Amino acid sequence: MTRSVRSVGALLHKSPRPLVTKEHDTMNSQTMDRADVCTPEAVVSEYTCPVPHTPQAVGDVRHRALGVLTAWGTPGAAAQEAVLVISEMVTNAVLHALPPAELRLLLCSEDDRDVIRVEVTDAGEAPVWPGTGTCPDESGRGALVVDALALRHGSLSRPCGTTTWWADLPAR
Repeated sequence: MTRSVRSVGALLHKSPRPLVTKEHDTMNSQTMDRADVCTPEAVVSEYTCPVPHTPQAVGDVRHRALGVLTAWGTPGAAAQEAVLVISEMVTNAVLHALPPAELRLLLCSEDDRDVIRVEVTDAGEAPVWPGTGTCPDESGRGALVVDALALRHGSLSRPCGTTTWWADLPAR
């Protein structure tokens, strides 16, 4: 099956998918595996990268991720869509969460298809100081982009305060 890269404008005008999985874990990180993908047996390859807590780091992380996806043999359109989701999730961690943050990419074999799991873990929500919020016209569309491109996505909050945001994307 061939997927075409869609414009960001088209993504923003697409209706969101009705189901967004939200999972909260008070025991361990294995809860995310309940999305029926990326069980330890399904993981073919894994990449982890710390995310420096500066807006300039987003471009570097995006570049590294594209290199990994290319090495995994991810076709151009699928790789570009994955990089867009990675960029949105990493940007959110840098702008709205406490450090440290980490990107984790997993290539998983799910039945007859490959899936890329993107995980961004941060140290929890950062306080918002009065008058420092972003203009609604300039931000807030990242969730729409992730929703439009991901097969499924959600979050996992742990009692220690960390949050992992995840999205599963088609690898082919």
